[in-house]
Amino acid sequence: MSDVRAFRAALAWMVDDPRTAGEAACVHHPDGLLLIEDGRVAAAGDWAALSPTLPADVPVDPLPGRLLTPGFVDAHVHFPQTDMIGAPGGPLLDWLARSTFPAERAFADLGHAQEAAEAFLDELLANGTTTAMVFGSVHRQATAALFEAALARDMRLIAGKSMMDLGPEGLNESCEAGQAETEALIRDWGSRGRLGYAVTPRFALSSSDAQLAGAGALLARHDHVWMQTHLAENPRELALVAERFPDRDYLAVYDRFGLVGPRSIFAHCIHMTDRSLHRMAQAGAAIAHCPSSNLFLGSGLFDLARADAHGVRTALGSDVGAGTSFSIPRTAGLALQVAQLRGGMLDPLRAFYLATLGGARALGLADRIGGFEPGREADIVALDLAATPLLARRLKGVTDLADILLALMILGDDRAVAGTWVAGVQRHPRRITVDRR
Repeated sequence: MSDVRAFRAALAWMVDDPRTAGEAACVHHPDGLLLIEDGRVAAAGDWAALSPTLPADVPVDPLPGRLLTPGFVDAHVHFPQTDMIGAPGGPLLDWLARSTFPAERAFADLGHAQEAAEAFLDELLANGTTTAMVFGSVHRQATAALFEAALARDMRLIAGKSMMDLGPEGLNESCEAGQAETEALIRDWGSRGRLGYAVTPRFALSSSDAQLAGAGALLARHDHVWMQTHLAENPRELALVAERFPDRDYLAVYDRFGLVGPRSIFAHCIHMTDRSLHRMAQAGAAIAHCPSSNLFLGSGLFDLARADAHGVRTALGSDVGAGTSFSIPRTAGLALQVAQLRGGMLDPLRAFYLATLGGARALGLADRIGGFEPGREADIVALDLAATPLLARRLKGVTDLADILLALMILGDDRAVAGTWVAGVQRHPRRITVDRR
């Protein structure tokens, strides 16, 4: 028997990139109906037009004061860095040595990894993130624990264990072990539920040529997996890469080993050559823009307009724990500010696109997530437009969707997420503090 339910609330979703499609890219129903059947969208539109078609036995949940959107997509986040979010350490390479690597060594303990996986996924859902591309630690069992916890929640999660045969003490592996453990994780988890696997060389400096070549061979053998890594984040990092590979620019290092393709996601991409951006567009590779992390570590300001000009697909990444918030709307708000610092503009509707459909397109999942078209998986966020007194004052009487979204991106946080549904099942109820005095 089918599981059918309906919601009455304001609805908003994107059907295209507003940079190219203009106003037609956005669908907004201030009084809308969202019909869910067996975990998928059955219908979405104006309440007055659709409600007469509802069967009498379909329950309708009224959600006044809520804006329903597709679940947010986080294209770059680190599971083992949850507990050290906002930790000090200076620029990227110093921060890794001082704060990140000590935290990641703890994931050799399976019990710690299992507890951390539960907390990490709960934090994503509390912030309205229903799809994420996730870096694991170097430990196979820790990454398996993350997959197991995500499977229990039916989340759409793409993850991979970091490959580091040139890693620091306690986080390095042999080239052979990294290859074999990645192969085993692909076999065990790469096609279960809504999970996917990403081959994950941490960055060019953490892997030998042999390991990078092995990562490329894994991609060639498994056409259903992704590849994720870091690229051109920090000037000192670039200098060290150029020292090791003097005849190639940074992207060309990955290209040499077969790691640049339509299922490749490169985080940061701040200090890029035109040649590299052109090659990314040609290959269909995508960028995960991580403004919170880039500002926190002082890495630089990503040039979205330049990536757009080259035709490179871009998504948003929280990059926790260098990123200081799990909230993709807040990440979008920082992307707006970074664009202004670079002398440009990022429209709130475009930022909303990057957080939803744009992220889905970057991951090659736009036929499944990112919108409310019939047949899409019912990953939904209910945003409370009066979640805090300040947000309520700011939005009192506001009806323009771009203005509403901008307020949520600048003033909102997890308190604005009233509920999160994954494949039609509510996985995050809003936390309510009961006054028992």
